[in-house]
Amino acid sequence: MYLDLDPVSTRDAHRIAERSVPAWSILLPFFNERGYLRATIASLAAQSEPMTLILIDNGSTDGSAAIARAACRDHGVEYLLITEPVPGKVAALRTGLGWVRTPWIATCDADTLYPPHYLAAAEAILAKPGCVVAGAYFVAPGVDDEARRAAARSFLTVARLLPRQSHAGGAGQAFRTSALRAAGGFNADRWNYVLEDHEIIHRLMRSGTMGYAHDLWCAPSPRERDRDSIRWTLFERLVYSAAAPRAGNWFFYSFLAARLRRRRLLSNRIRERQYQHLKGPAFAPPHPVF
Repeated sequence: MYLDLDPVSTRDAHRIAERSVPAWSILLPFFNERGYLRATIASLAAQSEPMTLILIDNGSTDGSAAIARAACRDHGVEYLLITEPVPGKVAALRTGLGWVRTPWIATCDADTLYPPHYLAAAEAILAKPGCVVAGAYFVAPGVDDEARRAAARSFLTVARLLPRQSHAGGAGQAFRTSALRAAGGFNADRWNYVLEDHEIIHRLMRSGTMGYAHDLWCAPSPRERDRDSIRWTLFERLVYSAAAPRAGNWFFYSFLAARLRRRRLLSNRIRERQYQHLKGPAFAPPHPVF
């Protein structure tokens, strides 16, 4: 693991000093995302709530770290840049979590855009008694307010009908830090497969609830992909819906883990441009866009 210990340029230091002590940390892992990091960081820099951005470079070879560093300095963002050479999103998130010193934490994706009120909306949910995690729904970039409201109604209806499972991906999750750590955090020894965002919610919901709201949303950046995204099958999703309320341990650690292992869908194998040969029902778009 390597650290960038020069968080901001001298010209931005006075702006950082004048800010309130951040209540939020954002974990932003990335691998070869130079084309999207600037826009994502710009959206995070515009947040209404003070935050510290923890960037985790998971072995990029395209200069993504330099792009991220420059974007943070351009926007006066308080940041920490970590290089985690162990491949895999779970390893990257685990390393980033070790540097969090704030009561709230959000996990964000390097190719996703966040509205300025994103952290404030998440905090309003997490401040409710018993709530340990907040989830955002995804909308297509540039949709109008009417389309976004329709997406929110659809999303929140499903969440009310199926309250004991996660309906938000890792790009749109925010946590009470103490609860995340008490649940074991991100741990490749426990779960080193895809769908780590759903497995972590399973553990967290043993101690509290997951909340959503009309104004908590984000938008994946438009991008071309040379592989399909790796997800569970329709059958696995249906079993998840049935098992989540009472048999979550069995579902993840016996049923799903064995199936993902057979398909070699490990966290440390998720890389763009390496899965062109994989086809079939396990694959779907990376975010459920309404």
